[in-house]
Amino acid sequence: MFALLVTLHVIVSIFLIVSVLLQAGKGASIGAAFGGASSQTLFGSSGPAPFLAKITAACAVIFMVTSITLTYMSANRLKSSIMKDVPAVTQPQPEKEKQQ
Repeated sequence: MFALLVTLHVIVSIFLIVSVLLQAGKGASIGAAFGGASSQTLFGSSGPAPFLAKITAACAVIFMVTSITLTYMSANRLKSSIMKDVPAVTQPQPEKEKQQ
């Protein structure tokens, strides 16, 4: 379960980064690199802004939920050790010097 959640978290992180970079603004140059200039015909007259905003919002919500869940699961993990059955090694006590 933990590994599946970490995998989902990483995938959503990548989608969140890509969706933010594809939006208009400072990352508009990467949107043009992936065909953003001709995307108005694909997304209609308003362009990809509303669609990308919805994708970004969904990715952000999933990212936050997985972050909180991973934090909770990490904090409440059972503290176990493979060394629990090994007896503790004690230091030998130094002999007291004989008084003369």
